[in-house]
Amino acid sequence: MITGELKSKIDKLWEEFWTGGITNPLTVIEQITFLMYARLLDMNERRDEKKAERSGQSFNRRFGSHQQSARWESFRHLPAEQMYKVVKDEVFPHFKDVAGEGSLFAEFMKDAQLMIQKPTLLVKAVNMLSELPLQESDMKGDLYEYLLSKLTTAGISGQFRTPRHIIRAIVEMLDPEATHRIADPACGTGGFLATTYEYLLEKYSSEDGVITDTVTNEKGEEVEQKIYLGDLLREHRHHVDTDMFHGFDFDSTMLRIAAMNLVMHGISHPDIHYQDTLSQRFSERFPKAAKDGFDLILANPPFKGALDEEDVDPALLRIVKTKKTELLFVALIMRMLKMGGRSATIVPDGVLFGSSRAHQELRKHLVEDNQLEAVISLPSGVFKPYAGVSTAILIFTKGGETDYVWFYDVKADGRSLDDKRQEIEENDLPDLIEQFKMRDKSVALTEANDRSGKCFWVGKRDIEQNKYDLSLGRYKEHHYEPEEYEHPKEILKRLRGVEAEIDQELKVLEEML
Repeated sequence: MITGELKSKIDKLWEEFWTGGITNPLTVIEQITFLMYARLLDMNERRDEKKAERSGQSFNRRFGSHQQSARWESFRHLPAEQMYKVVKDEVFPHFKDVAGEGSLFAEFMKDAQLMIQKPTLLVKAVNMLSELPLQESDMKGDLYEYLLSKLTTAGISGQFRTPRHIIRAIVEMLDPEATHRIADPACGTGGFLATTYEYLLEKYSSEDGVITDTVTNEKGEEVEQKIYLGDLLREHRHHVDTDMFHGFDFDSTMLRIAAMNLVMHGISHPDIHYQDTLSQRFSERFPKAAKDGFDLILANPPFKGALDEEDVDPALLRIVKTKKTELLFVALIMRMLKMGGRSATIVPDGVLFGSSRAHQELRKHLVEDNQLEAVISLPSGVFKPYAGVSTAILIFTKGGETDYVWFYDVKADGRSLDDKRQEIEENDLPDLIEQFKMRDKSVALTEANDRSGKCFWVGKRDIEQNKYDLSLGRYKEHHYEPEEYEHPKEILKRLRGVEAEIDQELKVLEEML
C-alpha cells in the first residue's frame, strides 16, 4: 500500500514530469519503469556479488568491466549534465544488452529510449527512486499499481484501464487454481493477470504466511495491512513464473508496461507478446495459444471497432462471420480455451441483444455448444470518465451444455457513476460474489426463482424462443402497484377555484391604486 510521505513523493514526481513537458501518462509510467529497472539491475548485481564473495562461486554478470559506469550507484551521484549523458548513452543501450536475445526483456526493451529532455528532471526522478524501498518484494507491485491508477485520472487517447475492483470481483468469482494456464488476449497493462496473481498469493498463504503490518495512510492514520507471502505456492513456483500467465497486445507501449507490471508484482517470466490475436498470424506464431491452450481467460477486449475481413483469422470467421471486434474476440476466446476451460469476458450490451445474423449466430453458439453460466449486467458508468457504454460480464465454459443461465443485475459498484467516480456506500459487488458462489440451479423451476429480484435463473428454452437474447431486461419481471389519482374534473374544479382567488386578489390590488 502506497501511503503518506511516499505517496506524496510519487505525486510530486508525477507533477515534475508534467511540468517538464511529458504529459502522456503512459510515457511517464514507462520512463519511471525504466529507471526502476535500472536500479533493480544494480541491486541484483550487488546481491549476487556478495553471494559470490561468500561462496566463491561465479555468476552471470549483468555488467561487464566496461559497463560499470551504467550501474545505478555509479551514476546517481553525478552532476545533472553528466548523469544525463551516462543514462542516455550507456544505461539505456545496456538494457538491450542485458535483456538477451529472445528473452521477455529483450522484447519489451528493444525500443527503450530516454524521453526525459531535462537533466534536472532526470536528477529529481533518480533521487526519488533511490529512496524507494524496492528491496521489499511487495513494494514494487504496490508502486506499480499506484502508478497505473494514475491512468484513470490522467486520461489517454482511447485507452482506459478496467477498474481494479471490477477485475477483483471477476477473479474471485472464477477462483483460479495454482495449476491453471491463464491468458488475456488483449492484456493492456496486464491488470487481469496481476490481480489474479495477487489473489493466488492470498489463496495459497498459510496462517504463518500472512504478515500483519501497521502503516500510516495518507490521512496520517495508522492502519493494519496484511501481506500475503503465498508460501503454499512454492511447489507450483516454476509454473507460476514461466507458464501460468500469458498476455497479448498490439500496442508496444502497453506491452512494455504489462510485462514490467507483472515482473514488479513478482512473476519472474510472464509470457507477454506483441501480437494482434484476431489475425491469422496469431495461429501461425502461437498455435498452442490460439487453440485449446488455456484453463482460464479473463478479458475486457476492445470493442466498438471494425476490421477488414482479410485481416481476420479465417478460423474465427468460421465461428462468426463479422467485422465487429467485440464478436470476434468472444469467438477467439472460445477457441483459445481448452475443453472445460472457463472465461469471464466483459462485452458491450450490444453483444447481448444485437439483431444482426452475426450477433445471433454467436449467442446461439455460446448457448448451444458451450455452457453459458452467467450474464452479469454492469451499470453504464463503470468505465467513466472514458466511456459511458453499458456492459456485461459473460461467464462461460467451453463445451458442455447450457440448461439454465444465471442473471445478476449490478446497480452500484461502490463508486459514483458520473465522471468523478467517487467512493459511495452502495456496492453490489460483495453480494454478487457471494450469490455467484452460492447459486443453486435446483431453484430454477421453483417459486424461489424470483425474476423481479437482483438475481434469477432463465431456462435455455426461454432464451432460444427470444432469439438467444441475453439482455437481463428481456427476462426481468417488474411488479407494478396501481396508483390512484384524482379525477381530472376535480383537478379542473380546484384550478378554477385557485384562478378565482387570484382574480379576486388582483381586483383588490387594483382598487388600492
